[in-house]
Amino acid sequence: MHEQSQAHWRDTPTLPDVPSPTPTLENPIFSPVPYSPPRSRSAAPQRRVRLASEFIRSDFWFHDGNVVIIAGPAAFKVHRGQLERHSEVFLGLFALPQPPLQDQDLVDGCPSVEFHDAPSDVFYFLSALYDGLYFKFPRANDFPAIAAVLRLATKYMVEPLRIRCLHRLHLDWPPSLQGWDQREAAATDESGRYLPRDTCPHPILVIHLALEMGVPTILPAAFYDLSRYGPSKILTGASKPLVAYDIIVGKSTVEQAEDSQPVVTAHTTSRMVQFSHALLCKTLRGREASQRFIATFLARELYNRQPATDCLNKHNPATLVQCTESFYYIMLNVLRSVGGIAHGRDADPLFTLVQALEMLSRTDFTTADSAGGETNVGGGEGGASVGQKRCGLRMCSMCKVDFAKAIARAREEVWGLLPTWFELA
Repeated sequence: MHEQSQAHWRDTPTLPDVPSPTPTLENPIFSPVPYSPPRSRSAAPQRRVRLASEFIRSDFWFHDGNVVIIAGPAAFKVHRGQLERHSEVFLGLFALPQPPLQDQDLVDGCPSVEFHDAPSDVFYFLSALYDGLYFKFPRANDFPAIAAVLRLATKYMVEPLRIRCLHRLHLDWPPSLQGWDQREAAATDESGRYLPRDTCPHPILVIHLALEMGVPTILPAAFYDLSRYGPSKILTGASKPLVAYDIIVGKSTVEQAEDSQPVVTAHTTSRMVQFSHALLCKTLRGREASQRFIATFLARELYNRQPATDCLNKHNPATLVQCTESFYYIMLNVLRSVGGIAHGRDADPLFTLVQALEMLSRTDFTTADSAGGETNVGGGEGGASVGQKRCGLRMCSMCKVDFAKAIARAREEVWGLLPTWFELA
């Protein structure tokens, strides 16, 4: 799909760089356009014959094509049967009575149909119709194709393509906590680095698309993902992705590398997509709510937490303190933002709760030996030095099970609260 998106265009003029408008809630970056069916140019009162060289053309210019799609300055010579086979809209359009060929507007000897869609959207849409829509691995730069195909597959009623686009969006922005955990695992490489923007596009772009196309099921995950950024980054916005038309036509500044592959310069990545004031406020209020949840969890589940009712140490005061002290050390580590500031994710309660759960099985805490040789379990991290040893929390297994259940309930609670936090309910 990506190879198609950078297909060679012939007879390509240089277009001026037109600044993109700043999106707002009423006018998002992907502005919804009322449905306007494709209009056959065959019914024009005066017959015109136009040459192929008058248009920007892509690899979707087949010598045996029998209809020309015109989208702005671009044209695509394709096969009428291919369009009719996949879309009831095109089937109905081409079934309308047409004047004799000698009375029609012709482009390169073929009847033409005018699309009121972005040329790049048409390019991606035709790529999906002819070559299919396949994603071997999740990549963030799949998004321009997904967004374009979703728009036109919805508009022209190509349901299989629409379903495939929605399926991919729900993999990246799942409606369930289980799906979210799988998505987060896929965004973490073998060395433990968390690289979500390699696999998923910026959430601001996804939120605009979801609002435009009416896909509310991906909004909670997208808003939550965005809220994990710092406020200044949320305000800055996201770089508007380059699409096939930008790269090929030269609307953005593109330099050619030695291997003839386009290299995007700093100028092309400076076009930012920003939230409207209303969406920005929603995001920041949701971010505050997620941070408050961790404080509530600490007060409710860890501060002065008592051992489990079936604690293995409850009949021995000398060992019972090991469980209560372990809860205290977990609380200290959460307060130190083991799952927050240290990872740049201070507003990510789902991740912070996972970090708290993992402390139950960690064995890399460093502790100092007491005078009597007994180890006092601490919450510090790092390598053991002289007079220190490595160990895990000295909590009994039943208290660990009880606390793990509390964390699982808290994570489900977080997921259920997302629509409320971001004012989507």
